Amino acid sequence: YRRPQAKETLSEFNQTERKAILGSYTKVLFVRDPFHRLIATFLQGMGISPSFSSFVQEVLDSRKEHEAWKPLVSLCQPCLVHYDYVVMFGFLRQELGHLLRRAGLPAGSLLPELTDSQVQWTYRWLSEQMFSELSAQQKQRLSHFYRWDLAAFPFSTSFLSD
Repeated sequence: YRRPQAKETLSEFNQTERKAILGSYTKVLFVRDPFHRLIATFLQGMGISPSFSSFVQEVLDSRKEHEAWKPLVSLCQPCLVHYDYVVMFGFLRQELGHLLRRAGLPAGSLLPELTDSQVQWTYRWLSEQMFSELSAQQKQRLSHFYRWDLAAFPFSTSFLSD
């Protein structure tokens, strides 16, 4: 007698099972511009590359997608999971306040001090600097690599959607 192997990922369940499992949860998805994710990954030293351009080339040439730069659509599967809320990085204070109020919690006392405008300005500046290091082919390949993220989420200010 062989015991059936336990299902480990959501995609292994059929639609009815997924609906039953997720039905009682409030599903929140936190999303971040894929180009900003690449910058953060590079700055955290997750690659061994000396420059951002060579790091991007590693990502593009890699046969194995690392979770740090894997497209969000393949990580969070928005076609399988119908999220109740999608929270954009850069608007955390505003959106988390809304979520807490919807949950009936006092938003003001529970929120950490978030400086979204400073974070947005810093990433805008970093994006300009890092994007200018890339070749036209790298820019095109990155836009293609993240095409489903750019289509699924409102990253209209992303350098990759230009």
